[in-house]
Amino acid sequence: MDSKTLKTSAWQRVIIIVVALLLLGSTVLTYMFIVMSSGGTSQASENEAKIAELREQYDAKSKEIDEAAKPLSEKYFKTFESFKPQVKAYNSATANNAVLETKDLKEGTGRALKEGDYDYDAYYIGWCADGTVFESSFNDYDEPTALNAPLSVSESMIEGWNQGVIGMKLGGVRLLTISGPLAYGDTQQICGEYNAPLKFIVLAIERDEALEKLNSELDAISMELYMALYGSQLY
Repeated sequence: MDSKTLKTSAWQRVIIIVVALLLLGSTVLTYMFIVMSSGGTSQASENEAKIAELREQYDAKSKEIDEAAKPLSEKYFKTFESFKPQVKAYNSATANNAVLETKDLKEGTGRALKEGDYDYDAYYIGWCADGTVFESSFNDYDEPTALNAPLSVSESMIEGWNQGVIGMKLGGVRLLTISGPLAYGDTQQICGEYNAPLKFIVLAIERDEALEKLNSELDAISMELYMALYGSQLY
């Protein structure tokens, strides 16, 4: 065998180099994939831990609000419970035709609410024409033992509520009959339909600043939790 047979040709050397480069590229890509996958897993784990932490914070803050609301419940529960018999079925067409009706069930002794006044809290019962209660401030409407934290009123309330409490004195209780267009109109179904008239019994009280602060803190936690859960889906 002569020495020429032991030497690789130029073409063979090119093939060897190409194969070597391909193997090197494959190794690099595999390494990058492992690193990126590890990073993604680590990020997912961190997000899950953050969500769990925020849920704990939310539960703790909710319990703090419940504790802070107990003195108010003890003060107003019996009074507000006495108005439950006012919750009765009513004629839907008549309520819509009335547009907005108000009736004071108990006269308050505090300041009178003015148009655009949202600086107060409220306990309430809301019900449909068939007498079904869709929401209330009681911890259990059928067998209540306490009141939940009062509603922190804001300008986002339905128009019929905002108009209906004008002139009402804090500490008082008022019955509101609200037509569909002044309630949720055709923007939201309630009581099984759009433009459903609603009735409310409202007990308006002075704003509790301690509860207001706690509610603001809870809102901040809620927003952070929402972003942790769904933030990546908002874009």
